Amino acid sequence: MALDYHKCAEEIVSHIGGRDNIAQAAHCATRLRLVIKDNAKVDKKALENVDGVKGMFESNGQLQLIIGTGTVNKVYDEFLAITGMSAATKDDVKAAAAAKGPLWQRLLKPIGDVFVPILPAIVASGLMMGLVEALAKIPGLGFADSDWFAFLDMVANTAFAYLPVIVAISAARVFGGNIFLGAVIGLLMIHSNLTNGWNAANGYDVWYLFGHVKITESYTLGQINQLGYQGHVIPVMLSVFCMCKIEKFFHKVVPEIIDLFVTPLCTVFITAMLTFTIIGPIFSGLETVVLNGAEVLVQNPFGALIMGAIYPVTVVMGLHHMYNVIESGMLASVGLNTWMPIASAANFAQFGACLAVAFKTVNPKNRTIAVPASLSAALGITEPAIFGVNFRYLKPFVGGMIGGAIGSLIAAFMKIGATAYGVTGIPGYLIINDKVKYSIVIFVAAGIAFAISYALFQDEKPEVETVPAGGVASSAAANVEAEASFETDNSVISSNAGKLFLPVAGKVIPYTEIKDATFASGALGEGVGIEPTGEVVYAPCDGSISMVAETKHAVGVMGPQDQEILIHVGINTVEMNGDGFTPLVAAGDEVKKGQPLLKFDKAKIAAAGHPDTVVFLLTNSDDYSDVKYGDHV
Repeated sequence: MALDYHKCAEEIVSHIGGRDNIAQAAHCATRLRLVIKDNAKVDKKALENVDGVKGMFESNGQLQLIIGTGTVNKVYDEFLAITGMSAATKDDVKAAAAAKGPLWQRLLKPIGDVFVPILPAIVASGLMMGLVEALAKIPGLGFADSDWFAFLDMVANTAFAYLPVIVAISAARVFGGNIFLGAVIGLLMIHSNLTNGWNAANGYDVWYLFGHVKITESYTLGQINQLGYQGHVIPVMLSVFCMCKIEKFFHKVVPEIIDLFVTPLCTVFITAMLTFTIIGPIFSGLETVVLNGAEVLVQNPFGALIMGAIYPVTVVMGLHHMYNVIESGMLASVGLNTWMPIASAANFAQFGACLAVAFKTVNPKNRTIAVPASLSAALGITEPAIFGVNFRYLKPFVGGMIGGAIGSLIAAFMKIGATAYGVTGIPGYLIINDKVKYSIVIFVAAGIAFAISYALFQDEKPEVETVPAGGVASSAAANVEAEASFETDNSVISSNAGKLFLPVAGKVIPYTEIKDATFASGALGEGVGIEPTGEVVYAPCDGSISMVAETKHAVGVMGPQDQEILIHVGINTVEMNGDGFTPLVAAGDEVKKGQPLLKFDKAKIAAAGHPDTVVFLLTNSDDYSDVKYGDHV
């Protein structure tokens, strides 16, 4: 059945506290990213059970809902229509969310923000490079000497040959500058007049723009190297960052009548000088040192084991895109990407862990999420598996970490690597240098993760107590009278998830007879109404308090097997602003069946002119089978 995008968006808005509780909203390839004003108003349990939401997590000040590629954009469009927000707030979302994070996250996050939009180009080039190289190695085909090879090889390596330009454009967008000025800076750093950075060892010319004062045998003050920055990323990002700051400064101080001419001219000139005199020389050197250290680390078996274990943790933190810098540096320096097998081992381990949950779970919804999520992880996209299943239950996530560590250790011992980057998992076969050893690595990682996760994972079991059988005063149709004493079996809602007991003493009526069109229509879920004779609401089951209304007249309970229960006292009693209601619990409290939750004053409700009917609904009744109400239980 196709996902109802409007309903999905509508439920999300409802469970995050409505439009007034949303500061900013945006989306990426798989996630709806939200900045929430008051997290206390977010019903996280309800969000996890929204049809279409495969998982959720909080990171860098954002509430991120995993929805999936090709779907998230459609849900986002409906989200904007419902809330009246504008899609132009994406940069504001990043800024607002980043401001909430610690310093180290604020420093590393831009790397991911820059690389995410350019991943399609990198992935496409990586896959094509792998395919072209694979065809060239087939004996007797003669493809390596053909014009087709020369043409396709050019097409495939374009994104990597001109990566600084792509990075510069993306960085300008992230840092809020003119993307075309960013492109100029990127092109400047690999200009054809410069010696190609990959050929620096063969020598290069220099400029002396500020004199000629010799400091050492190898360095002269005022010397500017005529050297390109092919294969470098950090210097490009920093140069564009400075460009954006300079551009914004000139936009503020230059009169509008000459801004069009003065600002771009000054911005490009000053950025070019900073790039070739300070940023490029210093940070390209530092980047080389860091990348060399990373190469040594991942080529060392012990270092590879550590990185294979912590890789999924960096995915949770949203930092995993920084590894693209390491991979591009490896290819530029030694021509072999030894990081890719480690990432593949970690990703395939999460696939194995998620698949174990799919095999072992008895919850249909868990299986519905786990099967496609595991397949996605096998293809190198692990967010659905990690956030939708593994991290949610933690034990499979740990099993995946262990499997990834062992697989990475084997990869380091075997000394395998890739000839491109941007892909892992099954697509990685197109760029790996030894397919047999690669198969051993990913299947060992997945197998260990599967075994550990299958052994450790247990479904959340409903805590349903056995209640002694007793008489329930019953009348015709769905009218039942019973005291909420919990000494007898006075259940009024039942399903395969268990029984829900009468929360307040009184006469039970069908929800369709409740004197409120919204409740009677079933739009908020099905259940029963209760004409109360008592004035205390009790917990209908063991569970936790998911919500207590600010106006104190309603309480939400999360019951066994994720049953979402709403107990709403009176009709239109929200207008009483809490007068006559006394909550006895708070959101997040654990409660036992029969525990008092809320006191209310029937006389005050009557004096305010409202019916005192207690609405008792199982709001997600569609998730369960054999649901019965009233005297049909």
